[in-house]
Amino acid sequence: MLKPLCKIDALGDPHGFRGALRAWFENGGKDYPWRRTQDAYAILVSEVMLQQTQIATVLGRGFYTRFMEQFPDTKSLAAAEDDELLKAWEGLGYYRRARMLREAARVVENDHAGVFPKDHGAVLNLPGVGRYTAGAVMSFAFDEAQPLVDGNVARVLSRLMDFPEEIDGGKAQKQLWAWAEELLDHAHPRIYNSALMELGQTHCRTGQPDCLECPVAKFCRTREPAELPKKGKRVKVTEVDEHVVFAEKDGRVLLRRLEGGRRSGMWRLPERAVEEVGKWALLYRRKYGITRYRVTLHVHGDEGLKAGEGELWQPLEEVAGLVMPPADRAALAAVIGDAEEIA
Repeated sequence: MLKPLCKIDALGDPHGFRGALRAWFENGGKDYPWRRTQDAYAILVSEVMLQQTQIATVLGRGFYTRFMEQFPDTKSLAAAEDDELLKAWEGLGYYRRARMLREAARVVENDHAGVFPKDHGAVLNLPGVGRYTAGAVMSFAFDEAQPLVDGNVARVLSRLMDFPEEIDGGKAQKQLWAWAEELLDHAHPRIYNSALMELGQTHCRTGQPDCLECPVAKFCRTREPAELPKKGKRVKVTEVDEHVVFAEKDGRVLLRRLEGGRRSGMWRLPERAVEEVGKWALLYRRKYGITRYRVTLHVHGDEGLKAGEGELWQPLEEVAGLVMPPADRAALAAVIGDAEEIA
């Protein structure tokens, strides 16, 4: 059973912890584009992108920079059509994030006269914005003292306080947020929150942390850091087979536009039942993951395939401009290029 909320005073020297963490960060914190600005919209974009995507992916493949160049403010994003929005987000996955971000921009334009709100409650009420994201925007854009608990912070706090409970549950989350609020540096919230998150990304990382080089190791109560945080049972991964068809004629390829669901508005190779594709050649096969599914994509070839409902023959030269799931785009490129990845 979860113990009653424990005060952060058990840490011993909260003030010393804050000072040591801040000094470490100010002496060498990483330089990210969203740390060079106090534009709340730009910070919101970065936070939404990073919700389920690693920093290395967002930066290394230029997603953040390109998106901000195309949609530099809430006005431009609010006016974006689905196709251009999804194209700008292509490769990041979880496309609902992009649509919710656009809805937030529309609320800013329509309800706040195009001026990003500076009130925590108003930011929290934006579509797709939860407690963590609202706190991040308020602290990083406006230097307002708001606690943050993401995966990195939860890991740091669990080890710091030697917290033995599974952190997935509601009561454990309540405890972590309580600690985050008590430990918050009200004089330097922007620096402190950035430092706490970066500590979780670097020294206090998943698995075996770098305790020898940790700038706040002397404040940490755990003696078994690799065992924390505790988490509940992982969701079982379900194996799924998808069978799609590559059909080309007169310089056109058959594609289907998806309606509804997380991939709504995207184009993909047309699916067929496994019984139907059994006699067709297997051109390509690859595995990819999506949420709790491990999908094996099988691409079959059939020159005489006829278009079904919602399927259209698209000119090959125009396919690059269409929004497609990464697995389908890679499969199409491989088949057209005669790549061999079916083993």
